[in-house]
Amino acid sequence: MATTHIFTDEEVNANPEVKAVFDDIRATRGTDFVNNIWRALAADPPGLKRTWENVKSLMASEGAIDPKTREMIYIAVSIANSCSYCVHSHTAAAKARGMSDEEHGELMQIVALAASTNHLVTALQVPVDPEFQVM
Repeated sequence: MATTHIFTDEEVNANPEVKAVFDDIRATRGTDFVNNIWRALAADPPGLKRTWENVKSLMASEGAIDPKTREMIYIAVSIANSCSYCVHSHTAAAKARGMSDEEHGELMQIVALAASTNHLVTALQVPVDPEFQVM
């Protein structure tokens, strides 16, 4: 259950500041669907706008990393942060951008491997090799 109100379209349309963000989400994504994260953030219009602008600038614009890979990175970080909502929404987005079942399976194995070796290195307090130091 949500800890905040999930805004309906009627409530969104009654607030011009929120409506403007929702209109931009719909236009940017080319769909009428606006998912629940934005509906929950609508309770704080400045936060909604700020969060959408951040997401839009990284996830819905041209960059050095292709959109499918961006979504796959988002999935990995969401798993690490235990965000079920984001795992689901970004898995759907990655699949919509062409992620195959094989790629998804491999991604899950990489995430599991990284988690395991990260825990081992942290537990053992292994010092970083000088060759790996980024200056």
